[in-house]
Amino acid sequence: MAGMELGSTAFDDHSFIARRYAYEGDNISPPLSWSGVPDDATELLLLCEDPDAPSGTFVHWIVVGIDPRSGGMEAGESPPGGTALVNGYGEQGWGGPHPPPGDEAHRYFFRLYALSGPCVLPDAPSAEQVHEAVEKQQLASGTLVGLYQR
Repeated sequence: MAGMELGSTAFDDHSFIARRYAYEGDNISPPLSWSGVPDDATELLLLCEDPDAPSGTFVHWIVVGIDPRSGGMEAGESPPGGTALVNGYGEQGWGGPHPPPGDEAHRYFFRLYALSGPCVLPDAPSAEQVHEAVEKQQLASGTLVGLYQR
């Protein structure tokens, strides 16, 4: 499967995410950019998840229907053409990092998937439901990992 590049001007892969993007900060989505989207992709899906959460993988952001010809978005914006679903906080859109105080740094996996068709998900899907839904129609993907600790 082909790989896409996913990056941010706010943090490097496997480096710390600034407090302004965290839930207790300004809680705005970080800027993201991507490239290498296959020509036959009909839409992109963005997932941000924390596999280190005490209660199991926590969903911070799911955006479906992103324009495959887009190349990213600025801080505080939603990806072009995308529809944000309900995150683990029960809110629509971005919900920033908020690990328990004293925990080791949690990892936040930003995953961008290029899909061959529309992705059908419930309004507040779990990370597992997203992974299952994209498995059969995934053309390419890219991953960026940020860290956060309180």
